[in-house]
Amino acid sequence: MSAPVSRNAPSERWNWNRHAATLGGSIRPIAKGHLMNPVEIAVRRAPVDFADWEAVRTLIHDAFANMEGRIDPPSSALRLTPQSMAADAANGALLLARLGSTLVGCVFVRPKEDTLYIGKLAVRPSLHGSGIGKALVAAARAEARALGLKALELQTRIELTENHAAFARMGFIKTAETAHRGYERPTSITMRAPL
Repeated sequence: MSAPVSRNAPSERWNWNRHAATLGGSIRPIAKGHLMNPVEIAVRRAPVDFADWEAVRTLIHDAFANMEGRIDPPSSALRLTPQSMAADAANGALLLARLGSTLVGCVFVRPKEDTLYIGKLAVRPSLHGSGIGKALVAAARAEARALGLKALELQTRIELTENHAAFARMGFIKTAETAHRGYERPTSITMRAPL
């Protein structure tokens, strides 16, 4: 059984209502008519012996499929292997979002200076807009606070303006533009969200 993100009790599941106050009010109930009730979403750290890397890789590929042909260079998600994902998780943690027993989202997190870097945030495409991404970011915020870090940080591609807007709604602000090796133009933006 995986360890929960919350530090309150070892067997406690992520509970939106219980943690909303401790997360600075950043969690809001999903409006009536959305696909699911956010209380049903459980976000937990993947256990140390986690082995279902193919399910995570498939989720990330599905979530990132809309980037194909839109971003240059192509996403590093296309090069993910069980070994590379296990190494990423070992350098920090893999947070998994489940609805019941179904994997519906994930994000890799790792400390980076005074921030918690979040990468490969993925949500099952049919569930976009249902609060899973917000739940993963809220869980990452809890991780960062537990580590005594000051902010969350991420990078998103310059072309993906809808992602820029979604992250801005979660409190992220643009702090830099960067270019992949071999590119003279910016290819990514860095965004930070103070805790």
